[in-house]
Amino acid sequence: MTAGLEQLTGEVTALSLTAVKGTRMINVDEIELGPSGARGDRSFFLIDEGDRMVNGKLLGELQSVVASFDAGAGTLGLAFPDGRVLEGEVRGGGQAEARFYSVTRVVELVDGPWSEALSEHVGRPVRLVRGSAVDRGRDGAASLVSRASLARLAQEGGLDGIDPRRFRMLIEIDGVPAHAEDRFVGHTVAVGDTVIRFNGHIGRCLITSRDPDNGKLDLPTLDLLRGYRGELETDEPLPFGIYGAVRRGGTIRLGDPVRIDR
Repeated sequence: MTAGLEQLTGEVTALSLTAVKGTRMINVDEIELGPSGARGDRSFFLIDEGDRMVNGKLLGELQSVVASFDAGAGTLGLAFPDGRVLEGEVRGGGQAEARFYSVTRVVELVDGPWSEALSEHVGRPVRLVRGSAVDRGRDGAASLVSRASLARLAQEGGLDGIDPRRFRMLIEIDGVPAHAEDRFVGHTVAVGDTVIRFNGHIGRCLITSRDPDNGKLDLPTLDLLRGYRGELETDEPLPFGIYGAVRRGGTIRLGDPVRIDR
């Protein structure tokens, strides 16, 4: 193990997820993490008229919608900023092929009022489909960033703080220096009951510049990252946070310890 790496220990300070990719991140007290990701997280996504996945990078309005999914009961809820709430059992409407980034996947179309309501909200036709919407699949089933890294980025922008939901991370930790999580890459880390093998750095895109509640562009996060992390040699450009595969599933709760496993 790299010298000093075993001293990098911390604790979980936030857990965030959303049922529909691109909708507002919500904070929870615990998650059940498995090889495909956290239970109920990003279980659905939206496709456009060309059957391509669309998210908050293009449709910032999605971040004003709060989505929740009870996997046990099979019920989905969507709360819109105008006070409308749609909730009901998710029923399949047949299969379709959808383009998820560069990969064509078979997904399940979702019957019900969801697609029409979301289309009206974003101002263009979209369809809700069911299928895991974790960006990097099983290799990226978990994502993590430190509170100190968020503070460092805020310092670059002359801000008192930055809402961590901008970065749509599953796990936030504290107790390590800024960007110390970069050193987790290539190692396994015990987080609560789970063990995660961190595989790489998460390169950032325009969605981080959007307000996490209303989706409006209001912060030049990419410029800030470029200013002090743009020259780093990482697998993805403008890195902020890390992603990994779940080696052992289990429960993660607020306050759980975080330590290098090997």
